[in-house]
Amino acid sequence: MNFTENEVYHIYNRGNNSQKIFYDRDNYLYFLKLVQKFFFPYCNILARALMPNHFHFMIHANEKSVRYLPNKQIPLQQLSESVRLLLSNYTKAINHRYNLKGSLFQQKTKSKNLYDGKMNYAEQAFNYIHQNPVKAGLCDEMHDWEFSSYRDYAGLRNGKLCNKDLAVRLLNVPIENFDAYSKSFAEINLINTGLIM
Repeated sequence: MNFTENEVYHIYNRGNNSQKIFYDRDNYLYFLKLVQKFFFPYCNILARALMPNHFHFMIHANEKSVRYLPNKQIPLQQLSESVRLLLSNYTKAINHRYNLKGSLFQQKTKSKNLYDGKMNYAEQAFNYIHQNPVKAGLCDEMHDWEFSSYRDYAGLRNGKLCNKDLAVRLLNVPIENFDAYSKSFAEINLINTGLIM
């Protein structure tokens, strides 16, 4: 993964062979704790959704994200290393807890720049991430899924991981009427744009 400062990215990965990566509520909470430790300090998180067998993050790369780590034979940016540490530490914990072995995630975490030079897909991806649990049949309403940032934007929880102020500025997200905005947003087929798995 390579990042450019001030660009917005969709970062995602799934379990090997689409296997589960979260087995119970404690797993989700532990993953978020690791996000806070390894990921959060090095980028601005704009949206997130953790699903039973995959995850989505929308991030804004900042000066910390793109800084190259010293003493590496292959140039490596801080945010790429942070993603690696997040997934590695989570995999070790899950393997230990459930007596598993090997990789939990697919080999390469994807990062898609949401501006392709012609169109800005950030607003569509933001809404797609929040709609994902409903589309997957995990809940009936977006606010029902505990492990996305939807509740933070809808004012149903005071989450600290997402930089809501930056999302409002970059994506024109209306915090005051977020629930109505999200429900009325015209869905597009992001699979055709290559933005999702």
